Amino acid sequence: MAGNANSDDEFHDAIGEEITEKEATSTRQSEKDVDEIVEKQNQLALDDEAEQGAAGGDSIATPTTVDSELTIEELREREKDLSPEQLTANKEKADKLKVEGNELFKNDDAEGAAKTYTEALDICPSASSKERAVLYGNRAAAKIKLEANKAAIDDCTKAIELWPEYVRVLLRRAKLYEQEDKPDEALEDYKKVTEIDPGQQEAREAQIRLPPIINERNEKLKNEMMSSLKDLGNMILKPFGLSTQNFQMQQDPNTGSYSINFK
Repeated sequence: MAGNANSDDEFHDAIGEEITEKEATSTRQSEKDVDEIVEKQNQLALDDEAEQGAAGGDSIATPTTVDSELTIEELREREKDLSPEQLTANKEKADKLKVEGNELFKNDDAEGAAKTYTEALDICPSASSKERAVLYGNRAAAKIKLEANKAAIDDCTKAIELWPEYVRVLLRRAKLYEQEDKPDEALEDYKKVTEIDPGQQEAREAQIRLPPIINERNEKLKNEMMSSLKDLGNMILKPFGLSTQNFQMQQDPNTGSYSINFK
């Protein structure tokens, strides 16, 4: 299973992706034809939206911000009127935009890269799950550089929903969860990584490192809760000349529940 997760050379994301001269040449050769097809299709879509607006209908605005891509429902609605050839052209255009985004990312233009990935998501066919997953994973990497961790987690989640065995993005989200002080969620992602690829050393080490951190946090929270309960109890018992010192709390080792006895 691990081999399948890591052998999809077709689906590289922005981190560490290399573009060969052959790929670059192929892209340049097909670029003109693809652009013409997509431009024609996009112009028809814009004309249709203008007519809808004139008739009082709702039109779909073209996203201009980093992460305002079309919803999957909006994308599927647009695709209803597209031919197989147009869908293929859109996929090729999205692939080209991904390469452009990767170059921007490598050149430290994280914002430009994120916007380019968003453009690609708006035309990448809804049926191309892995390609869309990579675009979301790439945009998450760009958002990390922009210090937008919560938005990056959202993109990682979208990518994983499309491609549950996307190890690189599972690791990326796990690290983000740790940074956001969510060790429980991080541990779950590391466990999933190990299930998919038992050879991932980083995930195995995290499963040793995180449980003590989680237990320490839980113990601290429990002590804080008990302290708050004691303060509340003392406030209630004070009019009766009592305090929580008059009660003894014992934990059942079998069930973990507590019993309170008066002393």
